[in-house]
Formats: sequence, structure tokens, C-alpha cells
Amino acid sequence: MPAFEYRCLDDNGKVRKGVLEADSPRQVRQQLRDKGWVALDVTVTADKHVANPLFSSSSSSGRLNGAEQALITRQLATLIRSGMPVEQSLTAVARQAGKPRVERIVLAVRARVLEGHSLAGSLAEFPRAFPEMYRATVAAGEQSGHLEQVLEQLAEYLETRHDTGRSVTQAMIYPAFIMVFSSLVITVLMMYVVPKMVEVFINQGRVLPLLTRIMIVISDFFRDWLWLVALLVTAAVVLFGRAMRDPAFRLRVHRRLVTVPLIGGVLRAADSARLASTLGILGRAGVPLVEALAISAQVVGNLAIRDAVKEAAARVREGGNLSRALEKSGYFPPMMVQMIASGEASGELDQMLTRAAIYQERDLNTTVSTAVGLLGPLMLLVMAGFVVLVVLAVVLPMLEMNAFIGR
Repeated sequence: MPAFEYRCLDDNGKVRKGVLEADSPRQVRQQLRDKGWVALDVTVTADKHVANPLFSSSSSSGRLNGAEQALITRQLATLIRSGMPVEQSLTAVARQAGKPRVERIVLAVRARVLEGHSLAGSLAEFPRAFPEMYRATVAAGEQSGHLEQVLEQLAEYLETRHDTGRSVTQAMIYPAFIMVFSSLVITVLMMYVVPKMVEVFINQGRVLPLLTRIMIVISDFFRDWLWLVALLVTAAVVLFGRAMRDPAFRLRVHRRLVTVPLIGGVLRAADSARLASTLGILGRAGVPLVEALAISAQVVGNLAIRDAVKEAAARVREGGNLSRALEKSGYFPPMMVQMIASGEASGELDQMLTRAAIYQERDLNTTVSTAVGLLGPLMLLVMAGFVVLVVLAVVLPMLEMNAFIGR
């Protein structure tokens, strides 16, 4: 029984939206009339924005965030393991969704399952809500007959990825606040405080200390040209964003980023952990290694590293070892490569990939936590140092004036 989205007028004349299951749009209209509502629009539930590239990047109606994906997957795994059929599990998940958007997607997937499609094929109706890696993992679970186990592994992966991202975001709040506050304080000092304080010394016609003259120049620049700097920065950000739409330019930028000392290390560690974790999940689900590499390449954010994974897949297809193929690219940590080589030699590649992912995620969390922990105090030191320079720029002329009067 398919699901239909409706838009109608209730008995109070207010517009209502929702999802109903029925055999046809006519039956949905009849259900609405039975409630005393007037149907305005009834359409089959589907990911309508996929076919329209104009909406694919700007609309979020067909998307699920990390927390929603993890919650749906965990609920499905629990219900299916308890012996409940897939279609009934989807119904229960939809009722517990709490959000019309999520309920609409889950009911649409259930409708496709009731029509005889597989769960993975039904998820394909919403490619922006359930990416290729997700669908391939579910398909492998269905083919192997261990769907509930695969869904549990997938839920753990999604929960870990979501928790890691949330931890990094929360850790960045304090440094971001300090950075914004420092910028505002410095701007106010240079545009309003410094000019008024040094105006007294300028009117006396005396030669001011070098530090005071430098501060006056900086203050004049802030007061006269700050708007131009802001305009140029905004234009540069907009132009850079447009240039990043070009795949060739984006690839060049990504290649340059992975070579930056600190940022490059964090990017390589993050993509390595994501790759190892995805490969481990797909391997345990029974997906062949070459196919798993092709799918895992899509979850790698950096285009240069993604190309390296695709090249590794080509070498493995020709009979090469995964560890040597990854080592040749130079993007992946030696510890991860050695763990993969050990897994290949022992025949426990899937387990070693999972261990490598855990190791990389711990190393990444430690690196990010350390960097973020140092960023806040560093910004405070920078702001304090600048305030000290401003105070010295004001105090030095006063000291020279007292020395002159003392003579």
C-alpha cells in the first residue's frame, strides 16, 4: 500500500499537511472528506527533489542528518532482531519518528517494501537520506540473511560518527567565541579608543614614540578602510565558493590541503578512519573487497584521497594487495597500512580494518582535542598581547611628557 502526502483545509480553514497510506489518491481524498477536510493536493511520497538539481543542494526535505540515520537504523535493528517483519518494523519506526519529514520517508520506504521490493531497493528511493554505503550494507545483509546483525553494526558506526562530530563541534564553541570576541575588542580599540586617547598628544605637536605612531596608522586604516577589507574578504569567499564547484579546481585545492602540516594530518586521519570503518562494515556484511572499496571511496571527503582509494581498488582488482596499494598513495598512516597487511596475512582483514578504524578515530580525537584545547588560550594570549601594545602606545607619550616636565 503506497504512502501519499496530502495538503488540505481542515474544518477551521487552516492548511494541514501529512502522510496517509491508501491504495490510490482517490482513497486518500475520501479519508480526508470523512474527517470533514477539503483536499488541496495529494501526491505519492517520493524523493521529489532528486530529479531536480535546482533543489538537490538547497532543500533538506529529503535528507536525514546523522542522528536521525543512527536512530532509525538502531530501531530497525532492534525490532527486526525481535522477530518483527520488516514492514511492521518500518511502521513502528514511522510512528515513533516525531518529525513529519522522517515519517514521510519511512512510510515511503515501507510502501515500496509492501510492493515487493527489497529494503535496500526501497531505500534507493531516497538516495540523499540513505547514501550508497548505507544501501550497499543493507543489501549485503539481506543477501546474507543476517539483516539484523548488519543493521546493528551500521547503527554503531553511525552513532560513533555522529558522536565524534558532535564532540568536535562542542569543543570548537569556546575557541570560536574567543576568536569572535577578540576580533570585536580589537576593532573597537582601533576604531574608537586609540584615536581619542592619542589625539591629545598629536595636538601638542611633539614627536611620538614609534609604537604610538604605528598604532595610529593601524587605527586610521581600521577607521577608513575596514569596510573595503570586509568587502574584499566577502567577495573572495563568494568567488572561492563558486570556483570550488569546478571539479578540477576542487581537486587541486584538496591536494594542497593534505600537504598542509597540521590540517593535512587531521584530514588524512579523518578520511583514513572513515575508510577503514566503512570497509570493515561492508566486509563483515559480505560485500566483495573491490566493490567495498568502490563504495567506501564515496564516503571519503578529500578528493585526492578518494582518487587514491579508487586507484587502490583498481590494483586490488588486478590481484594486488590492499595494504601495498594504500601504502603507495602515501596518504594513509603507516600504522593503518601495517594493520591491514597483518589482517591480509592472517585472513582477518575485516577485524583488523575495524581495529584500525578505532585506532585512527582515537588518534584523531586526541589530536583535535589537543589542538582545540590550545586554540582558546592562544587566542586569549593574542588578545591580551594586543591590548598591552595599545596600552603601551598610550602610556609611552605620557611618560615622555612627565620626563620633559621634570626637567
